[in-house]
Amino acid sequence: MLQTTLILLKPDAVQEKFCGRVLTRFENAGLRIRGCKMMRLSSDILREHYAHIADKPFYPEVEAFMSSTPVIALAIEGEDAVAVVRDMLGVTDSTKAAPGTIRAEYGKDMMINVAHASDSEETAAKEIARFFRKEELFAY
Repeated sequence: MLQTTLILLKPDAVQEKFCGRVLTRFENAGLRIRGCKMMRLSSDILREHYAHIADKPFYPEVEAFMSSTPVIALAIEGEDAVAVVRDMLGVTDSTKAAPGTIRAEYGKDMMINVAHASDSEETAAKEIARFFRKEELFAY
């Protein structure tokens, strides 16, 4: 099933300059870029995006990290894109990610883990709408 999912290349990917290598892996897997932009995330958008953890004691650290540099937001399309992207990334905790996954190669821990990726088709639709206007998404 053709799907579009959201990926946020996190500050560690931007700071360490491996965004292009990560994006190349997605493209080499047959996924297509529908939208791409660099943006600095505000407290408001981070609180909305991380609403499920915004009341946790560790949330301020997450917000500080995610707003420390701009991130790169991507809308990526392909067959079963949500699952494909998540499989390619590996588990959230980079120290437990399987060899060959993006997080095993580039990540450091649970938060410094290269990218956020939508966890379902429904979540992807909400997240894409949060980060992209309709005119910023392209079909080709």
